Amino acid sequence: MYKRILVPTDGSESSRLAFSHAIKLAKISGAEIFLLHVTFTPQVYWGNNLAYGVTISDKELQELGNSVIEATRKDLEADIKVTTIIVSGSPAQKILKLVNDKKIDLVIMGSHGHGPFSGAFLGSVSQRVLAKATCPVMVTKDLCRCEPREP
Repeated sequence: MYKRILVPTDGSESSRLAFSHAIKLAKISGAEIFLLHVTFTPQVYWGNNLAYGVTISDKELQELGNSVIEATRKDLEADIKVTTIIVSGSPAQKILKLVNDKKIDLVIMGSHGHGPFSGAFLGSVSQRVLAKATCPVMVTKDLCRCEPREP
């Protein structure tokens, strides 16, 4: 059974649903959840050269990450171990690195997020993680706004 579950979050409803599924699965299996937020830096979007002059402090990135984590956890009680991780960079790359570094057994993520370019790259992070992850990946859909069923 799963012992280490990674839930990437961008604070969207899709991420909250993924976290809800992870909580239910962790209660059954006794797994630990790693709740990850990857903050975007200007370099992720525009590269090092084009982002010249755009500055975002580490403190601002940390505050943004904390607010996203809080939005994901809001009203979702988790009486299991949840470790929060906030990093900066490219979401898919950071997720895949964490899968290997933390020996993750399962990734549970939303089918799409709502970052600045969600219309153009809808689901691109989940697609990249699905294609390259070395562990199972569960992608949740929130189109019907349904709650996870009890096992």
